[in-house]
Amino acid sequence: MSLNVSLVLYNHSLSEIAPLVETLRKSETVSDIFLIDNSPKRNLEFESLKAFYHFNGKNIGYGAAHNIAIRQTIEQNIPFHLVINPDISFEPSILKKIEKYMNNNTDIGQLMPKVYYPNGEIQYLCKLLPTPFDLIFRRFLPQKWTQKRTEKFEMRASGYNKIIDVPYLSGCFMFLRTSALKEVGLFDERFFMYPEDVDLTRRIHGKFRTVFSPEVSVVHHHAQGSYSNTKLLIIHSMNMIKYFNKWGWVFDKERRKINREISKQLND
Repeated sequence: MSLNVSLVLYNHSLSEIAPLVETLRKSETVSDIFLIDNSPKRNLEFESLKAFYHFNGKNIGYGAAHNIAIRQTIEQNIPFHLVINPDISFEPSILKKIEKYMNNNTDIGQLMPKVYYPNGEIQYLCKLLPTPFDLIFRRFLPQKWTQKRTEKFEMRASGYNKIIDVPYLSGCFMFLRTSALKEVGLFDERFFMYPEDVDLTRRIHGKFRTVFSPEVSVVHHHAQGSYSNTKLLIIHSMNMIKYFNKWGWVFDKERRKINREISKQLND
């Protein structure tokens, strides 16, 4: 078995998590499953699942929680690690397909499958490296003013029907090569929530390929909490500020270079 998996929990119920654990256990490639619980109260029901339950006693953040499990994967010398949201569903066979593809393409450090909403619509989760407008200011403007820019940012010209290199892949399903994580580092724990997937994909993309593959797919029962919850919106904005403080607001030469290269590939 060559894959460990981690889920970060926050006030989840057993009924929400058990189906995903069961799906993962049906895959012949999965070794350990880590349930990292950031909830304020321990839920002993999770100990009944075929998974390691780790209760933090407080909300330490999304990336920091996953890092607890990723460090175990590195220590165990497991080749791959899957970071997955609890609200994902899929056929167990896709994990073996992804592993085989990554074993045949050792330059790939991270892969994301095609992601659908439950109603069958595509979630446009392949993105260029964001500017402050893309992650902060855009949400405060009418959609009709930003539609063209959003379509470019979400790489919709690709058609989402072929394997492409993507510098920003969603954190809902991150199939990661452990050796790549050893080289570039784990999630940046300065980010409590939201931009940690941008940051990690970007760092992996600097050394390895980070790809989207429509050959496999998952369903994401996605709810954009920060769009409807004022507290989450504040957390979102504060962490985005931290991201741009790290990488640059206006002057980010690497962002311009990578986005230009990716856009050129889409147009070739």
